[in-house]
Amino acid sequence: MNKNKSANHAFMPVMLDVEGLQLNEHDLRRLRHPLTGGVILFARNYENRQQLVALCDAIHAERPDVLIAVDHEGGRVQRFRSDGFTRLPAMRLLGELWDRDVLASCKAATDLGYVLAAELRACGVDLSFTPVLDLDYGESGVIGDRAFHRDPRVVTMLAKNVNHGLMLAGMSNCGKHFPGHGFVKADSHTEIPVDERQTADILKEDAAPYDWLGMSLTAVMPAHVIYPEFDSHPAGFSKKWLSHLRKEIGFEGVIFSDDLSMEGASVAGNVVQGAHAALKAGCDMVLICNSPDKADQLLAGLDSSVAVNAAASAERLARLMPVDSPKDWATLQQDKRYQAAKEAVLALR
Repeated sequence: MNKNKSANHAFMPVMLDVEGLQLNEHDLRRLRHPLTGGVILFARNYENRQQLVALCDAIHAERPDVLIAVDHEGGRVQRFRSDGFTRLPAMRLLGELWDRDVLASCKAATDLGYVLAAELRACGVDLSFTPVLDLDYGESGVIGDRAFHRDPRVVTMLAKNVNHGLMLAGMSNCGKHFPGHGFVKADSHTEIPVDERQTADILKEDAAPYDWLGMSLTAVMPAHVIYPEFDSHPAGFSKKWLSHLRKEIGFEGVIFSDDLSMEGASVAGNVVQGAHAALKAGCDMVLICNSPDKADQLLAGLDSSVAVNAAASAERLARLMPVDSPKDWATLQQDKRYQAAKEAVLALR
């Protein structure tokens, strides 16, 4: 039976991180909090596959209903790189391949998505925050080669194929950073980016992949970018932007905030104020990373009743959890589809 089909789910809107290679007493305290619904892992949480499996098993043993996620896109954003994990190329390589051979790039994108998801799931990770849907304008240092292409049509098609590969391995996806982080030079980790363009241009170009991908997107992460021609708030704290995503684009999946500890989130106030602003705007889950003290403040001070519709958010979040059992690592290595997909991914280099 699909455990996600039950009628009621608790609303657990906080995703936080853990401090090291194993759970310590502080991690366990935060993990047991009733508002905790997700854990995001980083490179500091990885030593080898055996350790990663043990960590994920410990998290799920404590909280089976918690979503374990990671930023594992490929290129410079890949948290687990050793002990058998395939080194995934930056997504720009798929875009460059598209310019030479459209069909080959689509196949490679599916293979990449499958390898990415199958390896993570074999270790107990439920979700990767991928694909990046930002356009490659050639100016953004923080996006750069994480983007597939400058053309939103190419981004859409390659992302759709990556998503298909993720799905074949039983993993959902998360398009980011809505409506687009590729144009601005500023890095929202350390600055407050402002995109001064006309709204019509942003919707026609940057936001188009979200519209065109339709039901193949299961989650979206808005940008910590201000688009003053549309709203004075960064997209992740903007009811206007998130309402556009829901009502005009018709997106029905999960909306994650980007990390509330980033500088781009500082305009919303402290971490509790930021979380309240994100939930009021329409986010289903808020992220707090690399700041244990702020995670404690958030769990202590969050009023989850400010959410737009807590019941609907809980249902959406529950649907992100994988419903089938993954292949373990040894079985995966013998799987012919995985072997062929990995060979194709390695050939991209």
